[in-house]
Amino acid sequence: MSEGTGGFSQPEAILKQLTLRDNIRVADFGCGHGYFSLPLASLVNQGKVYALDVMEEALQAVNSQAQLEGVTNIETIHGNLEISAGSKLTEDSIDLVLLANILFQSQKKLAILKEAKRVLKKGGQLVLIEWITGSSLAPKQGWFISKEEAQKLIEAEGLTLSQELTMDNQHYGMVFRK
Repeated sequence: MSEGTGGFSQPEAILKQLTLRDNIRVADFGCGHGYFSLPLASLVNQGKVYALDVMEEALQAVNSQAQLEGVTNIETIHGNLEISAGSKLTEDSIDLVLLANILFQSQKKLAILKEAKRVLKKGGQLVLIEWITGSSLAPKQGWFISKEEAQKLIEAEGLTLSQELTMDNQHYGMVFRK
């Protein structure tokens, strides 16, 4: 994954497809360098974005960029999403959880999905964006998951598919409701 781009051409175009209010609480699981966290923070300017990552360097990059851009509604959290309550967020406290290019990096996909479900409010949205296996820009290593398999896993957790996102030819994107 190239630093700072997340392999995406335009996070804003993806985020425009979501139903966002300006006062919601968003958790960006596996935020990396804030490729989605920073644009999300400006869209939910009365709300809060929790940028979570297991890598301290990534969180430092988000904090630096937020400071440069004058963004004050981002809070970075060092957490391990593969363990129960590893996000350090309160149960039923988040309106939207974003999982962008994170599942392919883990063999513990179900644990990450269970943590996302745990923190989501009833009626909250889980946004999943993942690499299409074998796409030209996709990382060469990882534990890729097909769109169908991801949908099955998430629906088995009791969430319902509510929207498919229009993506580039490297990714698929889906929105689920709790």
